[in-house]
Amino acid sequence: MAADPGRRPPLTAAKAADRPAGPAWYAEGGPSWWRDVRAVLHPPYTAWHLAYVVIGGVLVRRVDWAVLGATVLAFFLAVGVAAHALDELHGRPLSTRLPREVLVGATVVSLGGAVAIGCVGVATIGLGLLAFIGLGVFLVLGYNLELFGGRLHSDLVFALAWGAFPVVVAAYAEDRRLRWPVLVVAAGAALLSACQRVLSTPAREVRRKAVAVEGEIVLRDGSTRSIDAALLVEPLERALRLLSWAVTTLAVGLLLARAVR
Repeated sequence: MAADPGRRPPLTAAKAADRPAGPAWYAEGGPSWWRDVRAVLHPPYTAWHLAYVVIGGVLVRRVDWAVLGATVLAFFLAVGVAAHALDELHGRPLSTRLPREVLVGATVVSLGGAVAIGCVGVATIGLGLLAFIGLGVFLVLGYNLELFGGRLHSDLVFALAWGAFPVVVAAYAEDRRLRWPVLVVAAGAALLSACQRVLSTPAREVRRKAVAVEGEIVLRDGSTRSIDAALLVEPLERALRLLSWAVTTLAVGLLLARAVR
């Protein structure tokens, strides 16, 4: 059967040398150990999700700055360190050379520290905080270890756990209750995290898994543009950079607005 001249070759793949260097755009350059640390800690994404904590914490009428600082620290330990170390332990998706003992130690110490901060907070915030502490530990372990057959490692759980949850916990820690505006903001944070997932999933696939990318774009004027890994990844990662800066800047602005009142 003759080939259809109107069909273009599928996006299969480019030489490995054409792939962007590093497992992530924020883990390129520098000594190998430093690249590995940056890759595991995911600095832009960690800042992005800590921004949700700040946003949730300043939604209340009166901010207790000590409580907000403790909440940010607890989330940094649980999400920024423990969750990311667990993720790398489970299958080495970032291909780092960090020893297993280092990753296990970071997970235990950081998650334990986050739980300890939460338990101290129970004394002033109330027993209701225990439910959030337990749910947080469950989400960190369930999502990053892909428990229950990976059912928790989904776009929906990511959006709720890494987007809505920080907003809700921070607001509850400050106000001891949840108002409707908090839930609306939490829904917005979940949508932003869903957007992050939509952009980062294909970018990670090309960076970490693609062997080759080939094909071309044919424009109306007859000119063509070759498709390579950089063409696929660059707009996705540029959007991720802008979103991480946008959400973090928004949180800082809201924080300053409350601080100078």
